[in-house]
Parts: sequence; C-alpha cells; structure tokens
Amino acid sequence: MEYVHTMVRVSDLEQSLKFYCEHLGLSEVQRTDNEKGRFTLVFLAAPDQLEEAKLTKKPTIELTYNWDKEEYTGGRNFGHLAFRVDDIYTLCQQLMDAGVVINRPPRCGHMAFVKSPDGISIELIQKNGDLPPQEPWLSMPNTGSW
Repeated sequence: MEYVHTMVRVSDLEQSLKFYCEHLGLSEVQRTDNEKGRFTLVFLAAPDQLEEAKLTKKPTIELTYNWDKEEYTGGRNFGHLAFRVDDIYTLCQQLMDAGVVINRPPRCGHMAFVKSPDGISIELIQKNGDLPPQEPWLSMPNTGSW
C-alpha cells in the first residue's frame, strides 16, 4: 500500500490556490477541467516532493472545485493535513503577515495549526527536531479551533 493523495473540496479555487501555493509554498502539478462533470481538479505538491509528484502524481493534495456552488460545512470533520517545514517560526510569521490566523501557535517550537479558507486544519511540524521556544509564540494563546 502507498499514500497517493488527499482530496479537499474547495469553495473558491483562486482563494484556495493563494493559500496553498503563495502562503504555504506548494506548487501546482496538474490541473484538469471537466466540463461534463462541471468540476476542476488541481493537484498540488510540496517543494521537496515536487519532482516525484510530477512523475507519479503522488504524494499530492487534490483540490476539487465544483462549478455549481454548494456549501461545505464541518471542515474539522476531515481531520487535518500535515506538512514538515524548515522553520516553523518563520513560516508562521509569514502566514500571520499574510492575514492567516495561527489557531495553535508553535509555543513548543515543534507544531502549529492554521486553517485553509475552507476551514481545513493544517498542521505544521518542525523538520529535524524542535526549535527552542521563543516569543511571541511562547505567550500566544490559541485562537478558535483546529
């Protein structure tokens, strides 16, 4: 068995691509518009796995955008996506500067949570061991749910 992809339904494709690509740093691997089915699929990969994803389409996140509007509730029911990151403090600061709420700050230097525009929880995990705890993260309270 091997992990292939995770599918997430999104209500605004451009807003979601901005979040996943511009803010988190993922790259688009493939896009398919299906006029008959009235949907668009966009596959994204993390920078360190981009070449593998271009060849095999794994591991990827599949953003599914249905052209006919519908409301998606319960993003938390999905669980979460998780990414290992080079510097959790730097990424969290970049996300905050872009207006993304840090729901669970990286107080421990190891892990943080944010949410996508559609309410999908995203876990950020520090690569290669925890960073020493530091401010402002150490004193920052949780916001909302994750």
